Amino acid sequence: MSPASSDRTLSVVMPVHNALPHLDAAVRSILEQTHRDFEFVILDDASTDGSTERLKEWAAGDDRIRLHLGKKNLGPAASSNFVVRAAEGAFVARMDADDISHPDRLRRQLEILRAHPEAGLVGSLCDVIDEQGRMVRGPDPWRLRHSGWFAPFPHGSIMYRRELFDRAGGYREQCVYWEDLDLFLRIAGLAKVLTVPEPLYQHRHSHSSTRLDAKQPERIERATDLMYRCVEALDSGSDYEDLLTERNDASKVDPRVFRARGSIVLWSGHRPRVLKRLLQRGKLRPDLKTVLALGWAGMAALNPGALRLALKGLAWSRNSASRSDAAKDVVEWRLPRPVPAKEPESAAPRHNRKPQAS
Repeated sequence: MSPASSDRTLSVVMPVHNALPHLDAAVRSILEQTHRDFEFVILDDASTDGSTERLKEWAAGDDRIRLHLGKKNLGPAASSNFVVRAAEGAFVARMDADDISHPDRLRRQLEILRAHPEAGLVGSLCDVIDEQGRMVRGPDPWRLRHSGWFAPFPHGSIMYRRELFDRAGGYREQCVYWEDLDLFLRIAGLAKVLTVPEPLYQHRHSHSSTRLDAKQPERIERATDLMYRCVEALDSGSDYEDLLTERNDASKVDPRVFRARGSIVLWSGHRPRVLKRLLQRGKLRPDLKTVLALGWAGMAALNPGALRLALKGLAWSRNSASRSDAAKDVVEWRLPRPVPAKEPESAAPRHNRKPQAS
């Protein structure tokens, strides 16, 4: 092992809440990486499905795992902050507990960040798999050729410089359920964000997604609606900080909310049942986003297989014009306009001591 890769500057972090039956594949994909020198910081976020016991078995068999056991469920944003602040590495790689990393993912991303000191974060294109692990969609390199506010990589595929995470202020509870995108945008205001134009990650769509919690659908709908309103603010040339402190009890939300939630169900191999909810809760207007949402939800209800086929065809036509990017080692995420560099008044401090799970 070379000196550059033997100094344990890398931490892999993974919050876990009720991740069975996919947990073993996720953990194994990290422990079997070609780059083997890292710490693996895992928080069991008060799981009730047997994940806790399985994680204890994994931790007993590999001393790279540092397992924290939570007594109270923190939720997606707070648990994500916990594992990063428990990490000791200068570089941090995220892993989601139901996904799978390519064996060479960590080595490739670490080399990229070391070769590009101007970059703060690197993600990867991904394959989409369903609950059985079958690939249902390939990567979308067309997204690398077009500017947009939505990142071309999934949350679990990222690696970043720890000091930039701290400067950006970490994940924010006000952006729960889209805390990943909010973090990406704030880091993009401080440094370049890069994407590996090949799939080093398999992103799983399943009913266990935190964005499908049936116990609090209105909370998730309002959170997703806030995300779209914040993106619209960026489109208009302003930031969205004021929107995060607004009280929003509106009974109607952006119709794209239901398409976003339904997509998770669609690519998990099931029939999205969002049309009724869209008609009840959607802010329906005579505009394109309403028409597209209604058409998508209607087709999903009638024939989800045909909808999946149509979406694959659309992706194929877009990707066929973007194959040149596959020859590149890395591509910068193109934003419609620069994000203003705005650090929080009190940036998240880096703790030398381990945080305590509650």
